[in-house]
Amino acid sequence: MSQMPHPETLEGYSPPTVRQFNVFLDNTVGKLLCLVEQFDLDTEVQICALSVMEASDHAVIRMIPNDSDAARRLLRQQKLPFTETELLVVTLSEDHTLTSLCLHLLGAELNIRFVYPLLTEPDGLPTIAISIDDLVLAGQILRRKMYRLLGEGDLPKPGT
Repeated sequence: MSQMPHPETLEGYSPPTVRQFNVFLDNTVGKLLCLVEQFDLDTEVQICALSVMEASDHAVIRMIPNDSDAARRLLRQQKLPFTETELLVVTLSEDHTLTSLCLHLLGAELNIRFVYPLLTEPDGLPTIAISIDDLVLAGQILRRKMYRLLGEGDLPKPGT
């Protein structure tokens, strides 16, 4: 039995998203530094969020660049293995807290896979990257609750 799409989905609503790159590195001293330096040297792209998950022999670096096309080119030039994932980026405030965000998503029975903060704070407010089961439904809910959702174009560019 197929489920009927949500009404906003029928209208073509798609939340703004950002692209996360999952970069796979050997878990050896200096590998993260080499990766970060490559982005520092590139004038087209910068890292806006970073999370490291390590294991004994490898590390997965989750990163959100401000320009996914430039990041993809850079990672390919460096011959680094990576995958890509779409995420929501949400600005928090006094009226739009992490607790209320979790409650709204729980009410819709959406699973939060992981969350991590951005290195930059657009508009000076705390901002998080969030991976959720259903990005469209989560985006609809958060939009109705007046959360600010950011897309790649909202992330700061080099030199700004």
